[in-house]
Amino acid sequence: MNLHHLKVFLAVAESGSISAGANRLFISQPAVTREIRDLEANIGITLFDRQPRGVVLTEGGRRLLQYAERIFALEAAAERDLRGFASLADGELRLGASATLGSYLLPALIERFHRRFPAVAVDLIVSNTRDVTAQLEDGRISLGFVEGAFDSRIFASHLLDRDRLLPVAGPGHPLAGRGVLEARDLADQDHYLREPGSATRASVEQAYRERGVALRTRMSIGSTEALKRLVRDGRGIAWLSPHMVREELSSGRLVHLEVSDLRIERELHALWRPGPNLSPAPAAFLELARQPA
Repeated sequence: MNLHHLKVFLAVAESGSISAGANRLFISQPAVTREIRDLEANIGITLFDRQPRGVVLTEGGRRLLQYAERIFALEAAAERDLRGFASLADGELRLGASATLGSYLLPALIERFHRRFPAVAVDLIVSNTRDVTAQLEDGRISLGFVEGAFDSRIFASHLLDRDRLLPVAGPGHPLAGRGVLEARDLADQDHYLREPGSATRASVEQAYRERGVALRTRMSIGSTEALKRLVRDGRGIAWLSPHMVREELSSGRLVHLEVSDLRIERELHALWRPGPNLSPAPAAFLELARQPA
């Protein structure tokens, strides 16, 4: 069915005459008459009974009117939705982030975004780098924020910052009062690590291999808060971002073990799937992430 014919039919049906329909559409009366006749010929029924003063819908015309109203109401709704989407007056933004970024750095950025675009709903999934890149590749999120390695052939990226991991332990740990340590001093100590797939774990394992130090893993923990509690209450060591342990170090619940010959740093990146254009909401969020706080 030709939708232009249908639009002409709706204008005539709602206005009650050929002339009024023509005035509404800013076309001539003969053009409207021709469009209606073409539509009637196409579907094989008469839609209007012509009266001395206007037209009256036939039974078939009344049935078609119900569909025409719904079709063009849906068209108007689609246009409103897309205009809102384009202007960030509506919509949803799905983000994925690994622990450091998701728990300690992104909340302030999301708050800034919300103040600027309050109608856009933001959904943040915090997991690990491996999960974030998988979600981004599958299209479940629009932007990913990771502190680990990623495949630059698959993702476009922007370097947000650099982060350093600190070795921390509870104040009762045997190494807590030893002053400046060397990497070999850590060899016989129990370590609590993040779960496989975590960028933090991968960075620690790589650094120990490069130094030739055996890494004795006591336990793998998927929760940063649980990891901090285990280290604080136990006798193990964990490597964590300063963002994660700032309060605990200030209060003395954790202590920083200073190691002279072992420094672990990593880069913090925003990732997205390459293409000609990002959608409006992720593009606006990425632009905000590039700006200083």
